[in-house]
Amino acid sequence: MLLGVAAIMSVGIIDAYFIGQLSAEALAAVSFIFPVTVALSSLGVGLMAGTSSVVSRALGSGDRARAHDRANLSIALAAICGLAFAGLILALRMPLFELMQADVELLPLIDAYMLPFALGFPLFFLMFGINGGLRGQGAAKKSSSILIAYAAVNWVLDPILITGAFGFEGFGIAGAAYATIGGWLVAAALGFFMFQSEGLPFSFACLKRLHWADGTKAIMKVAGPAAFSNSVNPMGLAVLTALIAQQGQDAVAGFGAGGRLQSFAVVPLLALSGSIGAIVGQNWGAERFDRVRRAVLLAGGFCIAYGLVTAALLVWARESLAGLFSDDAAVQGQIMRYLSIAAWGYATYGILIVSNGAMNAVGYAGIALGQSVFRMAALMVPAAFLLRPGWGADGVYAAELLANLGGGLTGAALLWWLFWHRRKAA
Repeated sequence: MLLGVAAIMSVGIIDAYFIGQLSAEALAAVSFIFPVTVALSSLGVGLMAGTSSVVSRALGSGDRARAHDRANLSIALAAICGLAFAGLILALRMPLFELMQADVELLPLIDAYMLPFALGFPLFFLMFGINGGLRGQGAAKKSSSILIAYAAVNWVLDPILITGAFGFEGFGIAGAAYATIGGWLVAAALGFFMFQSEGLPFSFACLKRLHWADGTKAIMKVAGPAAFSNSVNPMGLAVLTALIAQQGQDAVAGFGAGGRLQSFAVVPLLALSGSIGAIVGQNWGAERFDRVRRAVLLAGGFCIAYGLVTAALLVWARESLAGLFSDDAAVQGQIMRYLSIAAWGYATYGILIVSNGAMNAVGYAGIALGQSVFRMAALMVPAAFLLRPGWGADGVYAAELLANLGGGLTGAALLWWLFWHRRKAA
């Protein structure tokens, strides 16, 4: 999963690199787009989490027929939900960015990206619906192969479609969206082929005999809260971006580039949160609670060690990293300030997302959602509103750090309550 998540996160880095070669305005536009696309992507991640949860618990309890039904249903739901959300994106794309305080001159650039992104969005949902069925079966290599295929296609298409190559002029910022759609198409096709080679293959005959209401309710019991839980962070980042916009386009561009670096730096933590679900879910279904606790302890220890070491390295190399994204001194300065402050929250952010993954796996997605909402609504946003007037952009970066520290401590407390105190009482 580490390789798969690293591949998918690298897409944002590569997009930002080639878009940054177009202009500072284009980089600022994609900085507004980034939290929105991450929030939308979280909907697919939620469906994947719900599918993985119900499939892994069914397999752990020995009910293979139920696991097969739920895996097939997830693909059908992915197709239906993808079409529905594509329509919403098309209808609401511009009012949303106007609400985020995007400058008038940036709106045409934003729309050039978001229009093709919306049209291709059903492919994204299908890719993650298939991925959830594979993860629930423990097929980690196949699951990560889908993500790597998506990223590889994007790597190849980005320089050609954004800045142009081999005599082709490129489409500018819209080229990044076209490259993403190409990656989704290849990944969805490869994923479906791999899904058919596993023990729970898709068939239309299976869809006809499904109990759609019961199956959908079981998946959405986890998928709904998990989707909102994963989208809460980018929604908070969208609010922070709106606040940063009051500091100027240089601050927006620096904040966006720094956020993409952060996304890549926490890849091992994201991989851990994605892989712990199948392990916790299957052992929970088999009532091996000792293994559940051990997995959670090992994951938490890794988050702390990795997060602190990575933060130190990023702060040390911040000047060189900033130079990769922009030649503008003001933008580079904002990237360096962001890394110097926000990076120290990676360790506790890891604990937060691992606790979300573990609780989603055992059907406590509502609690996972609650802690994510608490981190954003009670910590991140209020702190940003309070600190920005006096500290400027640094106050917004400090608010993100504070939210990660508080959210991680909350996640650790909830894990102890659920897997130690509550289980012991039961």
